[in-house]
Amino acid sequence: MSELEWVYSPNCKIPEGQSLPAGVKRYAAVVSYDGSAFCGFQKQKHSPSVQQELERALSSVANQELVISCAGRTDTAVHASHQVIHFDTVAERSGRNWLKGANSRLPDSISIRWAEQVSESFHARFSATSRTYRYAMYASAARPAVLSQGVTWVRYPLDIAPMQEACQYLLGEQDFTAFRGAGCQSHSPFRNITSAKVVVVGQLIVFEVSANAFVLHMVRNIVGSLMEIGFGRQKPGWIADLIAGKDRCKSAATASPNGLYLVDVDYPQGFEIPELPRGPLFLPGSL
Repeated sequence: MSELEWVYSPNCKIPEGQSLPAGVKRYAAVVSYDGSAFCGFQKQKHSPSVQQELERALSSVANQELVISCAGRTDTAVHASHQVIHFDTVAERSGRNWLKGANSRLPDSISIRWAEQVSESFHARFSATSRTYRYAMYASAARPAVLSQGVTWVRYPLDIAPMQEACQYLLGEQDFTAFRGAGCQSHSPFRNITSAKVVVVGQLIVFEVSANAFVLHMVRNIVGSLMEIGFGRQKPGWIADLIAGKDRCKSAATASPNGLYLVDVDYPQGFEIPELPRGPLFLPGSL
């Protein structure tokens, strides 16, 4: 590809053999947020978004308008303890300056945990090798007053053992059409789940899943079906039947966004993106 064929745009994936314009640097940051008040990560015209707030704060620090890219676009009311972003700018700031400056301008529900200059070949989305989500459930007859928007309230007891057994049917590269939300723009329903488990942490039931990527609403749709198994309405092998059937209409309803967190994004070590505790704060770093 010649220079004439490639036109630079902010936060683009740099083609092999090409580079950023002179004076432009690429920075990465790890961000956490409570998504309750936002329409999701991606900027929208009709309501506030995490991206909008981050761009406003970072642009103020840079003294120029910035556009950011992220590792994964979380949906309305979904949270993150480890979202990764990157942005390009001619402004020269230390990681500490980006962190302190932006955090002083961000709402309390959004916080930058780490920021540094990175290789221009780094891309928050395309360089990622895997992503990990956690879904926190609180099974009780009484609704939680604390963390009411941070966990999903389940009104009936859940049997954990069959839910744990069902997780084995999720592993590997498979067609996840049965758990793919309507309107998904991905070209393929195939994803590779490398780890899936259900564990009890204090009074919470937590589903943790890692994959190379996820289709729209995939984690929440899986959780909805796992709940049906936990309620005793379906057997663990039902997950395998759903995957084989490739019919979204036969799987369970989509679980609430309240308990869902993006908690980790992995990259090749050469990019030096730090491994921070997965969180969120009320959960241990490892389950």
